Amino acid sequence: MNDIALIGLAVMGQNLVLNMARNGLAVTVYNRTRERTEAFLGGPAKGQSITPAWDVPSCVAALSRPRKIILMVKAGTAVDQLLDELLPVLEPGDIVVDGGNSHFEDTVRRTRRLRETGVFFAGMGVSGGEEGALLGPSLMPGGPLPAWEQMRHILEKIAARSADGDPCADYMGADGAGHFVKMVHNGIEYAVMQLIAETWDLLRRGLNLSPGQTADCFAAWNKGAASSYLLEITANILRTKDLSGDGFMVDAILDTAQGKGTGLWTSQSALNLGVPVPAITAAVEARMLSMRREERQRYAPLLPAADVSLDIPAPETLGKALFLATRLAYLQGFSLLMAAERTWNWGLDPARIARVWRAGCIIRAAFLDDLVRTFAPEAPLSFIASAPEDLADAQLALRRVTTLAAAAGIPAPGLGASLAYYDAFRSARLPASLVQAQRDYFGAHGFERPDRPGVFHGPWKG
Repeated sequence: MNDIALIGLAVMGQNLVLNMARNGLAVTVYNRTRERTEAFLGGPAKGQSITPAWDVPSCVAALSRPRKIILMVKAGTAVDQLLDELLPVLEPGDIVVDGGNSHFEDTVRRTRRLRETGVFFAGMGVSGGEEGALLGPSLMPGGPLPAWEQMRHILEKIAARSADGDPCADYMGADGAGHFVKMVHNGIEYAVMQLIAETWDLLRRGLNLSPGQTADCFAAWNKGAASSYLLEITANILRTKDLSGDGFMVDAILDTAQGKGTGLWTSQSALNLGVPVPAITAAVEARMLSMRREERQRYAPLLPAADVSLDIPAPETLGKALFLATRLAYLQGFSLLMAAERTWNWGLDPARIARVWRAGCIIRAAFLDDLVRTFAPEAPLSFIASAPEDLADAQLALRRVTTLAAAAGIPAPGLGASLAYYDAFRSARLPASLVQAQRDYFGAHGFERPDRPGVFHGPWKG
């Protein structure tokens, strides 16, 4: 009998299967289309300890009890349809893990549905892309604790390892916790990618550097506490030449950035929970603007440009600004995670989440070790303020970069949103008093006073 089954043989599914087989697990695979299974077995999986199944019942029958099944299928109705096929042949105590990018609310619903049958359903975030799935991803399982206890030895075997040897797989919490954590991971990913893109734009348009020269900047910044996977791949991308033409590959790519919706979900969840995540939302909106390319092309010669010629700060200053804005993006994500914990009591632990993200995933970064040590749920900004001398220099850099970008007419919505977020938190008093007065004026909503308890109304109309 085999140890585990994986259903869904797109590239991520195939690479997870190869990862499991390489780590000594006997795997059964099933895909809705027979041709893909045959191509996989005759290609990448040839000679491996991998058994095909040609229908759902035979897939389940090939497994030792309790049966353990990972789904790597498209999020949405495909998951529900597959569960409809699985449930008649599963038994109480069997485990189904959804490793796709499902919305956490769907995962909560499915968990409750399967709980009534005695079958454990767990939503699991998987990060690392195709390479991570093969060599070791970051795994974020949630759902019933007994499911994690049964799956733990398998998931820890195939997960990435941090520098200290710990597996980047851990239990995130109950119900939809695993997919919520992955959603926030992707929201942070959106923000950091946008911040990097804006910084690159300032290097190109502001300092007139070539792609190769900008690659040198990102490589120089990718050291010490600032080092990260996204900085590393950015330097590699910017050095890559276009093999089908002259120049660099990045200049041959259409300036439209797509997405699968997880960034939007993060912004929507933050709004629902009352948590500001401005850098993440700015990144989502920047992708939306990028997709309106025809309009941008039409308006470019019509809208007045900035009639200002300014010296964009040196690369060193840009690097400091980027590093602070990046840390603020992570802070926004962790603030959202803590709001979710206060709302749903899943058992989310920021230190455990940060540890799982230290290797294998797209947002792995050296400063996550600092975050593990310094993040306090009751005072999240302590993570940013832990090095006041560095912070003083970095906030000046972010302030200068954002100001000059605006004056030069170079859009930097992520950097600007990050600075506004920082300034809002360092403001003991905000102009919201006027907003509340306006609400009271036209809607009699009332207001509170700092000098006495109660709800009051202003003498606005005599």
